[in-house]
Amino acid sequence: MAAPPFFAVLRIAGAQDSWPPVFEAGRSQFTVVRPRARMSPLRLQDLHGKEATVTAKPGRITLVNFWATWCAACRLDLPVLASLSGSQHDQLDVVAVCTDTKDLRKITAFLGGLAAKNLACYVDAYGAAAQASTEMFPLVGMPITYLVGTSGRVEGYIAGAPDWLSPAGARLLQFYCEQS
Repeated sequence: MAAPPFFAVLRIAGAQDSWPPVFEAGRSQFTVVRPRARMSPLRLQDLHGKEATVTAKPGRITLVNFWATWCAACRLDLPVLASLSGSQHDQLDVVAVCTDTKDLRKITAFLGGLAAKNLACYVDAYGAAAQASTEMFPLVGMPITYLVGTSGRVEGYIAGAPDWLSPAGARLLQFYCEQS
């Protein structure tokens, strides 16, 4: 009798349940990070100029997206994230942080041309993203989205503009919803 294929062995051994499903975007794929750092609160500014603190909520997944007004892929990414945010997903928060400017008019103009009304957008007015990029959110591409799991720890990231609304995106989010 022939040995089962490698992936069948993983399934039999149950190891597949401990590793997230594959999620890709162009030349990028979701990359698991270890050790998993706890997400620190981010001191940001909302689009009305008011100070806001963004934190991971226990028992919920948080997608933290970093984008820039000069980024062409961000024009594709932000509307998908807005659709995901507006999908009434009861265990998910989506946060988008502009990293390249503090000019609220420029940011508002950029977002005005996109279907991103349901998206919680913030400005890195105090350098929180810059500080976090060395601690827990390295900005290795633009746009880049970090997934913070239900435990409040950074689980992984994907650069580029993935389709979070695709079956693969749904499987990844479901995987982390079930990890508590």
